[in-house]
Amino acid sequence: MKISHIEHLGIAVKSIEEALPYYEKVLGLKCYNIEEVADQKVKTAFLKVGDVKLELLEPTSEDSTIAKYIEKRGEGIHHLAFAVEDGVANALQEMEAAGIRLIDKAPRPGAEKLNIAFLHPKSTQGILTELCEPGQ
Repeated sequence: MKISHIEHLGIAVKSIEEALPYYEKVLGLKCYNIEEVADQKVKTAFLKVGDVKLELLEPTSEDSTIAKYIEKRGEGIHHLAFAVEDGVANALQEMEAAGIRLIDKAPRPGAEKLNIAFLHPKSTQGILTELCEPGQ
């Protein structure tokens, strides 16, 4: 697996509308995209810091993964996403062969037209890790 860069940092928030003033007015960043990923029960907002993106994640359902995360741990950094050059499917095969526990066995659609897959934090030094590549 060849990682090219940090694609984004995912940050769990209760409300994008309430969180954005901090990022935009206090930090001076600009939100350039808001979208809902219905199958993941999440609304996302993206901001850029240099070449790295911040992805704010707001749950759209009480039973979503993000809602459960916030209930258990509170708002804050949820995951670290890496862009992979040789494809998410290939990276998943390599990770599984190396004994890394997979959350996703195959790539799936994510925000910003990316193909994504997650690695379990119990196998990745406690950090929920996302692998990304541009989608079709």
